[in-house]
Amino acid sequence: MFDTSSASKGVKFALLEGRLLAREIDRTTFVGRATDLGLPVAAVDEAAEKFEAIAANQATRRANLRSTYDYIVIGSGASGSVVAGRLAENRDAQVLLLEAGGDDLKPGILITETWFFNLGGEFDWNFGAERSPRVNNRTIVQAMGKALGGGTSINAMVWARGHKNDFNFWAEQAGDDAWDYRHILDIYRRIEDWHGAPDPERRGSGGEVFVQPALNPGWIAPAFLKAAESLGIPTFADQNGVMQEGPGGAAITNVRIRDGRRLNVPSSYLYPVMDQPNLTVLTGAHVNRLTVEGGTITGVEFEWQGKVRTIKTSSEVVLSAGAIQTPKLLMLSGIGDRAELDRFGISTVSHLPGVGQNLRDHPIIGGGLWEAPGPIAVRNNAAEANLFTKSRPGLDTPDLHIWHVEAPYLSEVTGRHAVENVWSISPALVRPESRGFLRLKSADPHEAPEIHANMLSDPRDLAALRRGMEIVRDLGNAEAMKPFVKREILPGPLAGEALDNLIRDGAMSMYHPTCTAKMGRDDLSVVDAELRVYGVKNLRIADGSIMPSVTTGNTQAPCVIIGERMADILKA
Repeated sequence: MFDTSSASKGVKFALLEGRLLAREIDRTTFVGRATDLGLPVAAVDEAAEKFEAIAANQATRRANLRSTYDYIVIGSGASGSVVAGRLAENRDAQVLLLEAGGDDLKPGILITETWFFNLGGEFDWNFGAERSPRVNNRTIVQAMGKALGGGTSINAMVWARGHKNDFNFWAEQAGDDAWDYRHILDIYRRIEDWHGAPDPERRGSGGEVFVQPALNPGWIAPAFLKAAESLGIPTFADQNGVMQEGPGGAAITNVRIRDGRRLNVPSSYLYPVMDQPNLTVLTGAHVNRLTVEGGTITGVEFEWQGKVRTIKTSSEVVLSAGAIQTPKLLMLSGIGDRAELDRFGISTVSHLPGVGQNLRDHPIIGGGLWEAPGPIAVRNNAAEANLFTKSRPGLDTPDLHIWHVEAPYLSEVTGRHAVENVWSISPALVRPESRGFLRLKSADPHEAPEIHANMLSDPRDLAALRRGMEIVRDLGNAEAMKPFVKREILPGPLAGEALDNLIRDGAMSMYHPTCTAKMGRDDLSVVDAELRVYGVKNLRIADGSIMPSVTTGNTQAPCVIIGERMADILKA
């Protein structure tokens, strides 16, 4: 599927690192092929030494698994990799990281322009929501990463921090100012290595997380920004920063791409410390349940290399498996609504009716499509420009996130309208009112949970997306876009029930399921402000499931923040 012959030097070099790590090539071959790419000899030698050390260390760690670790982290996604990497900075702490998926230095993960081919592929859990009349009885695909890096290995590489009001709401729900925007902004500044317009008040430099505006975007992306300006939507040099403190705006997309390759979270947080003897990373490790004694979490039962194993913790387990797998593992371990657990004969350890409830996601509509006069170059992540705006006056925060995509971005239904040389504008709803839920199908840890996304179930969401589709048409048919338009294909002059039907047919997930084990103080809360699970000891959650509400925009960056907060709390 992936032709690496035309891949960037960055991708080719990372693939060589992966082969050295897997011991498929030796150091001499690595150095020879890497220097053939024209890379500096010093950088090649440094990488060879680092990845040989990682390979040797992890082989030793895996051959000599301990019976007990200080910390066990489940899941290597945007939060879990941060937690494990930060905890390993304390050389006296033994850290075990369990990931169900495989390695990440693969073409399909590293190549940026074709990231969407991973959806439904080998690096995806391939979850699907139950059919719903709200989306014309369709199954909404719920992509979740199944590889080292979790969702950050299959996502669109967007770095969207979230709006100021998101974090102030979190702090209010948690009853802890450490979650407010002022404190979260401090973390962003500390961890970022920002390569864009300087903004020392809001952006950091020299941190672990390389971020830049999409490099050398095609002409159509600046045209999209001009189209936004013609509608009265201001443009900014930075998608984040001051733009996320106000009523909206348009900008070139912030991406986690460097030298043409994906930067998932392990590249920033795990690989720098995987040569340390106090960090053990197991891929292909499927966690079945947590082990419990008298209300205390004692460890983890998991399958690895054909055997069921149990390993204990002397301190805490951190559950970072994502908003679908985390509540599933909680329920399999007796933590959840008693009535639900009783259905499968699971003994209740902690009655928490909020486990699996409050599911939030961002619906995005594949319903804006234009044919171009000729081919459109696909660069970076194929979504180089985006904007935030409000569906109606009076909202305190933008609720629409509208994307320009240099390719057909459509559902399995609206995809029938695709022809050659097309591009899309797709509206997403980033402050949805609809809420879904998860529940077990059985006590089998290998069976996916039953997902009720309930997308568009609240009529306010449909009304907001109607307005979003109107804005999409205005953008696509603006004067600035005319050089790129041969004809409009979708939505055309649809209105009323016909437009609603297009929205239901085009509705997709932005793959941002969150909030299923939310932080707070009410009866549906699952964790407190320090991410401790109510009713048990030695268990914390650090992933998107703890969000009291989904953030305004892509969720990778806020999940990194959750990981940083978890590490700070545990270190303290």
